[in-house]
Amino acid sequence: MDSINHQKRIDWMITLVPFTLISFLCLLFFLIPDQSNEVLGLIRSFLGDTFGVCYLAIGLSFFILSIYIAISQYGDIVLGTPKEQPKYSFFTWGTMMFTCGLAADILFYSFSEWILYALDPHISEMGTVQDWAGVYPLFHWSFIPWSFYLVLAVSFGFMLHVRHRARQRFSEACRPILGKYTDGIIGRFIDLLAVFALVAGTATTFSVATPLMATIIQFVFSIKVSRTTINLMILILTCFVYTYSLLHGIKGISNLANLCFYMFLALLVYVLLFGGETRYIIETGFSTFGRMVQNFISLSTYTDPLRTTHFPQNWTIYYWAYWMVWCVAAPFFIGSISRGRTIRQTILGGYMFGVGSTLISFILLGNYSMGLQFRGIVDFIGNYSQNMDIYGTIIDILQTLPFGSIIMLWVFFTMVAFYATSFDSIALSAACYSYKKLDSGELPHKSIQLMWCILLILLPMALLFSQSSMSNLQSVSIIAAFPISIVMLLIVVSFLKDADVYMKQSLK
Repeated sequence: MDSINHQKRIDWMITLVPFTLISFLCLLFFLIPDQSNEVLGLIRSFLGDTFGVCYLAIGLSFFILSIYIAISQYGDIVLGTPKEQPKYSFFTWGTMMFTCGLAADILFYSFSEWILYALDPHISEMGTVQDWAGVYPLFHWSFIPWSFYLVLAVSFGFMLHVRHRARQRFSEACRPILGKYTDGIIGRFIDLLAVFALVAGTATTFSVATPLMATIIQFVFSIKVSRTTINLMILILTCFVYTYSLLHGIKGISNLANLCFYMFLALLVYVLLFGGETRYIIETGFSTFGRMVQNFISLSTYTDPLRTTHFPQNWTIYYWAYWMVWCVAAPFFIGSISRGRTIRQTILGGYMFGVGSTLISFILLGNYSMGLQFRGIVDFIGNYSQNMDIYGTIIDILQTLPFGSIIMLWVFFTMVAFYATSFDSIALSAACYSYKKLDSGELPHKSIQLMWCILLILLPMALLFSQSSMSNLQSVSIIAAFPISIVMLLIVVSFLKDADVYMKQSLK
């Protein structure tokens, strides 16, 4: 009887339609990889060129809105009952938020992103590689991306903990605007878009950074097996780890998040103290952060209208899209663990922990290799320009550290932990979408969580086997983000409308 009642609570349309379509896409990537990648590239080019300014405008708007919400009367609203206290300590809350929102990409890009920019002609337009290659990583991973997360997190937190809504979905967050249409075809369409975007974000993340993990294993153990085969093994390992922790509930997720953060912190401290570039790292980091803040508005609004380099289309627009598709899961998780905190505490604390940790990662890991480059010790830019293998270049960077092979393995296991904690939150959010209603504090059934753990790994595997280029992996996020950006704006307007009603009711 319990099994029958449980099945009646499942929204089979939201569960099975994405599963069917994702399986079909995976089949296409396996059978006709070249044609699939070509179509991806064409759609990405159209959206990036034609609507690129929309992505940029939404990004700047969300950042400004986050500051306004934090300093206004909205910031006083407690995500819960007015006198409720936070369930988690600031550190535990911060580690769960940080690890759920970034995955292993932060390590991949922290080491390599400045090298990818160094060869871009736009950097020459701006000035020198020393001055500008380290600025863009800080810009692309800090205030605007985290504003997406934090504005939506307080919107979802308000919906869950103040309004006590039982449907943990994008469509439910739009109810103050959509009204009865939330339960109709419009609401269904929004939720299907959200699930597709969720899978797209998962696919991009796994497909971008997993090859680095495979390259580390190949190098350290001198394995001759193909990188694709090792990728498959790593995906299975990571899937096992995050499935195991997820099935142990929020406690399992928080324990893994703490472990992941300590491993990450140990890596940063090691590079800073024992890499031999301490002074360069600190001074260059201080300068690049200042340059990023000074030029924040111009960086946020640069569109390259004459398409002399296509830099914003290739990078800034991709990053904003990448973070938008992650907004389907990460903000829900952040909002759910923020119960008892005020909206102001959630936004400002999120910036402090999330942005602060991210900036430190890029400053320490990126500037370490920049120091070796510009002091003439190793020519990473030249090596990369010859073979265009960014994963091999990161191996070259790690080799320069004392006990390089051990550090590579440390990076590998830290990436596994990052992936696991991030996909814990994604799988949990996806499982919530499968339910028509969930009571406050109730978690989805373990069988549904397990199903999503497996489903989320299929498209990344297909992309890896199809040998998708970096550009085509980026295309997946850019395409999925376009409709999601519209829904994000609808959610924010709904939140502001509902919060106004709540504050007026509280004054009576």
